[in-house]
Amino acid sequence: MAIEVVEVRTTNELKEFVELPFDLYRDSPYWVPPVKSGERNALLPQKNPAMRDCDTILWLARKDGKCVGRLAGIIHHKHNEKTGEKMVRFSRAEFVDNAEVVDGLFAKAEQWAKEQGANGIHGPLGFSNLDHQGMLVEGFDHIPSVVSEYHLPYYQEHMERMGYSKEMDWIEFRLSLAGFTLPEKAVRINDMVKRRYGLKVINFTSRKELHECGQRVFEILNSAFRDLFSVVELNQETSSYYLNKYIPLLNPKFVKMIKDGEGNIAGFIIALPSLSKALQKANGKIFPFGFYHIRKALKNPTGCDLLLTGVHPDWQGKGMVSLLFSELLQELIGSGVQHLETTGMLETNHKAIQNWKNFDHIQHKRKRCYRKNLA
Repeated sequence: MAIEVVEVRTTNELKEFVELPFDLYRDSPYWVPPVKSGERNALLPQKNPAMRDCDTILWLARKDGKCVGRLAGIIHHKHNEKTGEKMVRFSRAEFVDNAEVVDGLFAKAEQWAKEQGANGIHGPLGFSNLDHQGMLVEGFDHIPSVVSEYHLPYYQEHMERMGYSKEMDWIEFRLSLAGFTLPEKAVRINDMVKRRYGLKVINFTSRKELHECGQRVFEILNSAFRDLFSVVELNQETSSYYLNKYIPLLNPKFVKMIKDGEGNIAGFIIALPSLSKALQKANGKIFPFGFYHIRKALKNPTGCDLLLTGVHPDWQGKGMVSLLFSELLQELIGSGVQHLETTGMLETNHKAIQNWKNFDHIQHKRKRCYRKNLA
């Protein structure tokens, strides 16, 4: 029977879209299942305000009545305005190892892109830079963080076969903290920076305190990241959506911020206790047992994921990143954390990558954004 590619229009078809990866990766020891309800909500504009700046279409591929592939097409109007390009993003690509299936999905996406007047298609990219982005091309034998991606090796092979080429890569690192102590020179420099600029480190003890500072974090994020690849400014409604999504998962003591002499937040760093294995046990469901596994992982973690670091442009180049990272490291080591996973860093961010040279570390994962010109 021929492959059938259909647009998602019903609640049951959306359920198929969300649940397909649970079938594809059923036997993988590395894939980290998302929470199904969260994935569904992320694809509903009434739930996810980041979708409201986009035109979105979802497709399913079926063979012999069974779902064997999925793909999303996104026109991100604000990003196209920023870059001056007419591009369509593809997102949430999942498929069996079958050229007919893959070709059918991407032919549909490319046809739609041309109908929308696009000059090209690229991805995987989502509704924001905090959404799913990148396709794993290295590191298939490592478990990802909860904010990263996992794919099987054949995905990359199909993308290249169809004429898609690399546009940008993100790389990820694993740092060992076992036996690590902050060099005395770093401690002296950080103390000097604090005294010189009248800076104060903010420590947190509750998620309520994090909420109170949350919007300022996104203001810094918008200004610090505005020129980076794929980034579009997040409005207050979208910022609140991500705050409500992530703050319940955070351990407040693994969040550090710095106030300047006038009391304004000038920078932040956020680490999250590793939830990857807990989510594997939860298998897409919070209740009845998923919550137990997640809550257990949040207490006394041995591993953490470095989610975000941001410094206001006025304070960049003044030692702020080093100060933030040093404060976080002392907290992590004091709490018994043995290793730290960085989330995706643009491979062109050489200055940030240099931060890991003093650690026992490996660069173990690489994700790719592919591009294909259609004009």
